[in-house]
Amino acid sequence: MEQVRLGDPRALARAISTVENRSAGWSELLKALFPHTGKARILGLTGPPGAGKSTLVDQLAKHYRKEKHTVGIIAVDPTSPYTGGAILGDRIRMQDHYADPGIYIRSMATRGSLGGLARTTVDVATVLDASGRDCILIETVGVGQDEVEIVRLADVTVVILVPGMGDDVQTIKAGIMEIADIFVINKSDREGAERVEREIRAMQSLATRSDGWTPPIVKTVASQGLGTEELAAAIVDYEAYLKKENLAFRKNVENWQERLVEMLRDAMLEKARAQMDAGSLERYAAEIAEHKRDPYSLVEEIVGRIDKNT
Repeated sequence: MEQVRLGDPRALARAISTVENRSAGWSELLKALFPHTGKARILGLTGPPGAGKSTLVDQLAKHYRKEKHTVGIIAVDPTSPYTGGAILGDRIRMQDHYADPGIYIRSMATRGSLGGLARTTVDVATVLDASGRDCILIETVGVGQDEVEIVRLADVTVVILVPGMGDDVQTIKAGIMEIADIFVINKSDREGAERVEREIRAMQSLATRSDGWTPPIVKTVASQGLGTEELAAAIVDYEAYLKKENLAFRKNVENWQERLVEMLRDAMLEKARAQMDAGSLERYAAEIAEHKRDPYSLVEEIVGRIDKNT
């Protein structure tokens, strides 16, 4: 654990693999590391496919390294339905950083998890936080309305849009549009950037946030490194706003409420699965499909067995 806290890359890789694969000792490792967390700034970057998220993450990482900050990058990739592996290959896109010990990059597969985040992304962020990273950038899959899970993890959520999306801004507004602390219009040198900005402003005029913050709109051309400093400044402004209004702690409490429910759900599901021997799930499903028993009584029965064993 000491090597992880010192930021040793090999120790970090082993610790993250242990947590991600739920290998022996994963829970004890997180319990030991948690007291050393809470210092890193966690930024979530999300948006539709093709918005240039990886390129923007790459530019932000360069910006923070120039300021002598250490950086951790978690790139959550879609999962191959055949192998369960990550298929986008953000590691290849960010290979310029591999010679820099101040940047640690980890690609994670969603493994079928909804919300654009792998189930263990929170835990991997905990490991990176405990390793002393100043800033953790989490790039999520960007699949639309299921993307809102990032809000429960990030201190600042950046939603990246691009011109030429047609009516997509309207389509996704009920999902990721509502989670943005900052909007980025990337590839803003393309025709239609002003239209995207107008649509965002129109949506902002229809709703006010509970914290009173109006998300700024930052234009970038990430492929040329343009707008990165403006985005970094917008992030600092939002953090200053949270501190001034004493909202940071409240936001953290709300995030942990959601995450605790998620953790309890996972723990209870594992207990329920432990109550079933091999093949029993298929047998139960067949009995329900044949209307030999009802699912409601079955669930009560399994929960009852858990209660007896606790």
